Amino acid sequence: MPDFIRFEQLRKSYVEGGRARVVLDGVTAGFGAGEFAAVVGRSGSGKSTLLNLIAGIDTPSGGSIWIGDACVTCMKDRDRTLFRRAHVGFVFQFFNLIPTLRVCENVLLPAALAGVGQAESRARAERLLAEVGLADRAEAFPDRLSGGEQQRVAIARALCAGPDVVLADEPTGNLDAATGAQVLALLVRLTRAQGKTMMMVTHSAEVASQADRVFRLENGVLSPESRARSPRSEVMV
Repeated sequence: MPDFIRFEQLRKSYVEGGRARVVLDGVTAGFGAGEFAAVVGRSGSGKSTLLNLIAGIDTPSGGSIWIGDACVTCMKDRDRTLFRRAHVGFVFQFFNLIPTLRVCENVLLPAALAGVGQAESRARAERLLAEVGLADRAEAFPDRLSGGEQQRVAIARALCAGPDVVLADEPTGNLDAATGAQVLALLVRLTRAQGKTMMMVTHSAEVASQADRVFRLENGVLSPESRARSPRSEVMV
């Protein structure tokens, strides 16, 4: 099966204090459709930067990124934004829910921005909230929810536009261990059930163990570390 996400000689560097800091040093890698890959590494190694590059939020210093047949790095800023809205869902560590919008409005927002009709966006949001166990909180504001509930809303939001790719940046890092395990199981179950390709960055070996493949990002090099699970294996919540 051909790679669905692939990097070719991907490079990223910053200038800090007059010196270049290399975050990615000519990375070439590929990930299959429906695969769950975890990226581990120390703080500051560039894990979040890698996700931002895949999403087209940031641009590389060199090389290319492909999602399916689309060259993300070949696109202009507006085209990357439109592509991201339609094809990429993002789950953040700090939830990033909009406090002035109700739960249902937070969830349906990506679908609305991607051009999905109002009735269909609302139907998707209601279905996803039911799947994450929060149908009864649809009219609540985010500050009325616990951290675990807010992250479950964020998962529903990431999936509402029907993205091909889900990117998760330390999605359990701001939760206690028990709640984090429940949220992780839910995220993995939903993305696998929908056939999404997911890349997650994490510090946790336990979280990474749920992935099909684990990669380590260190000194600008992305290297396969181990094979954690069989592809598409089920994780129940």
